[in-house]
Amino acid sequence: MKQVSDESFEADVLKASGSVLVDFWAPWCGPCRQIAPILDEISQERAGKVEIVKMNIDDNPQTPAKYAVRGIPTMMLFRDGALVDAKIGAHPKSRLLEWLDSKLD
Repeated sequence: MKQVSDESFEADVLKASGSVLVDFWAPWCGPCRQIAPILDEISQERAGKVEIVKMNIDDNPQTPAKYAVRGIPTMMLFRDGALVDAKIGAHPKSRLLEWLDSKLD
């Protein structure tokens, strides 16, 4: 999965065509590590429908502050540069897919 930074966020997410799911995470966050393999699977299963990228909030404080990320993991779905929806916390794969699919179609 692609890592994005404060510097690359505009090009990688806001100027991307289509849907991009940004996973705001940190290495010390247990729930973040728990959902990482789930997001990897979803990334492969929904290839072509959504690109999933990760942002380490410790290394990139500006973007999470701009989008008021208060807890992690936080997943924000952008479509053509606009924020569509956000999901906070670790969820089972089925719930993440249900949420994501409802926003993609």
